[in-house]
Amino acid sequence: MTETLLDRYVAVWNEPDPAARRRAVTELWADDGVEYTESAEHRGHEAIQARITAAHDQFVATGEFAFVAAGEVVSHHDAVTFTTHMVPATGGLPVWSGTVFVLLDQDGRIRRDYQFTGAEASTRVVVAEFLARLTDGDPDRIADLFAESVDWQLDWPDAGDPAVPWIRARSTRADVADHFRALAAFHGERGGVTPKILVDGRDAVVLGDIRNTVKATGRAYAARCALHLTVDSGVITRYHVYEDSLTVARAFGA
Repeated sequence: MTETLLDRYVAVWNEPDPAARRRAVTELWADDGVEYTESAEHRGHEAIQARITAAHDQFVATGEFAFVAAGEVVSHHDAVTFTTHMVPATGGLPVWSGTVFVLLDQDGRIRRDYQFTGAEASTRVVVAEFLARLTDGDPDRIADLFAESVDWQLDWPDAGDPAVPWIRARSTRADVADHFRALAAFHGERGGVTPKILVDGRDAVVLGDIRNTVKATGRAYAARCALHLTVDSGVITRYHVYEDSLTVARAFGA
């Protein structure tokens, strides 16, 4: 039931036909239902319909964006929460993310709808996309998620070591692409456990470990790693690495 509710909820924001949109609003929300945003409240079917129509006309009808569901639905008793994104119609990362918390009446219609828009949802989306692109391994696509100027830090001597040339200071998007290109050039099979992601506003910490193979020798190694990332306006502006770089360097004979 909750999955169906999510599908119907997202669909009404994308519905192009005014009559079908009106009907969907009356079926989803109770007669005295209210939708709350951080700055306004919309009481009753007419107000909710006007709110959705305004969003549709501004974002969806232009052909620029679409609303989609994200992640799983969590519910118990009469409470349901889920996340929605607004994404470019041609594909790409979300330009807006919102967490929705609704309370249902005994008929399963929404009587209270609280919509939270915050940095955390957008941060989590960008970090998840970064990890997905990291798995795919395309250096340029990874770099596209970074700002032109990046606060990049790691605990390693400034002089670096020729055995591990990718472990050095970086500062630009082009540097980021070069980093991941060099990383791929020196490694064979790469892997690791599924990382844990902790998000606080624009900041995220990714905890995991690296399990790689040295391409030249076939030697495998594992090293623990943490990343402190900051996301601003949909791109990564801070990339601080806390890893066991000494283990990595020793694997390459440094």
